[in-house]
Amino acid sequence: MNSDIFKKGAKTAPHRSLLKAAGLSDRDIQKPFIGIVNSHNDIVPGHIDLDKIAYSVKQGVLAAGGIPFEFHTIAICDGIAMGHDGMKYSLASRDLIADSIECMVRAHRFDALVFIPNCDKVVPGMLMAAVRLDLPSIFVSGGPMLSIDNTGTYADLNSVFEAAGAFANNKISKEQLCEIESVACPTSGCCSGMFTANSMNCLCEAIGIALEGNGTIPAVYSERRRLAKLTGETIIDLLKNNITARDIINEKSIRNALIVDMALGCSTNTVLHLSAIARECEREFNLELVNILSAQTPTLCKLAPAGLYHLQDFHQAGGIYSLMHEIKRLLLLDALTANGRTIGENIKSKFIKKKDIIKKFDSPYARDGGLCVLFGNIAPNGCIVKRSAVDPGMQVFSGPARVFDSEESAYSAIISGKIKKGDVIVIRYEGPAGGPGMREMLQPTSALVGMGLDTSVALITDGRFSGATRGAAIGHITPEAALGGPIAYIEDNDIITIDMNKKIIQNTDFCSSVIEYRQKHTKLKTTTNLTGYLKKYVKLLTE
Repeated sequence: MNSDIFKKGAKTAPHRSLLKAAGLSDRDIQKPFIGIVNSHNDIVPGHIDLDKIAYSVKQGVLAAGGIPFEFHTIAICDGIAMGHDGMKYSLASRDLIADSIECMVRAHRFDALVFIPNCDKVVPGMLMAAVRLDLPSIFVSGGPMLSIDNTGTYADLNSVFEAAGAFANNKISKEQLCEIESVACPTSGCCSGMFTANSMNCLCEAIGIALEGNGTIPAVYSERRRLAKLTGETIIDLLKNNITARDIINEKSIRNALIVDMALGCSTNTVLHLSAIARECEREFNLELVNILSAQTPTLCKLAPAGLYHLQDFHQAGGIYSLMHEIKRLLLLDALTANGRTIGENIKSKFIKKKDIIKKFDSPYARDGGLCVLFGNIAPNGCIVKRSAVDPGMQVFSGPARVFDSEESAYSAIISGKIKKGDVIVIRYEGPAGGPGMREMLQPTSALVGMGLDTSVALITDGRFSGATRGAAIGHITPEAALGGPIAYIEDNDIITIDMNKKIIQNTDFCSSVIEYRQKHTKLKTTTNLTGYLKKYVKLLTE
């Protein structure tokens, strides 16, 4: 076992002495040491109950003959961090999470790992760590929060952001806004739509690193606690059979995850995270693959923000395994999973329980997948849009640019009525280096919805969007403005053309002479006065 290096032999007596100081007996020391990686804290709704999940995991580990050791990593709530400088730390925290786990595991030589994430950057950060460490590993999330009927509609966090936009436009009263904010997030768990956190927790099932139900069992269900206990038991089986993280998370399973992503209509951020995980696997991730798989994969679900259904509804319809059974002709069914069986074996007997929530392969919501990558003279290296959440009338669109160098300035223009139908909002210097930290921008996109402009205004950015965003919101434009990407040279009233059918995004005013002139006469905005972690993060990005 990995932990034998400090448990066996006379020379490790000091190590055993320290273990006994932690309460272990001689018999305990002989058993496998299982690290329980927990992101529990008291401020993030998706994480406040992870102590209970960890307790159940420990019960499972103990019952199966292992010794659990819980340790913690950080978790940022994107909703609370939204719209201010706190959001600069969100994506940057993904690498810090992976690094901190690596430090703990390498130093303490655990034999296997159970990861307990829930929210946006925690899941991919832990997945990156799992691949990097390549020990027997399994995931169990805290699960989604419920969405409760509020006068005929099921609200979620996105409802509150959109209501704030509606209030700014005098469409609802302060009392109505307060009512929505009081009912939209009724339980613990990660926000209830197919936003980034739920997208990644569902894709853990598709990858095979988590057991069935990981992405869909609501946080407050006792079924979630039972899943956690089973996960704790299962890690001992993985250890006995020497099935490590890279046996499960690899090129084959990442491809399966992308296909499920397309059918499910996940957040655009999943591409950002899957590519990072692929890099940890030392595998190439080509953005063109997204469009190739999208062309083959129909959209079978329209969960919030693309539709009215939430994760609790998707769970009742059969969840990820039922969806995977419906698209099994596209999947690599021999991919190994955390229960020791293949994807094909796991989904063999599954079926759709509610066909209004999960459509059949031959009668989908759309013939192609939920995400698409656009290329053009604005984004020569690509950009991403959640096409399944875009109004059909906006999928081919052209309009004059309205250029802003920060999220705040764009948001101010939207709520003050300066954005008109037919405009294309351009928000730049919000990329990983330029932001820094590539902030999510749910405030401006929700404000567009609240102002009634989401079906007549497009928004493009070198930053990114919350999984809760809907509308013609195109993000991740690369290269970013801070690194001299073409988006830095867009000017007000340039005509921006978007064609999601042809996968094209263009500035029709760009030509070689215009670009050359603007490059000579445009001073790129730089980040200054950075301190602490962000200073280190930007340095790593730009070295």
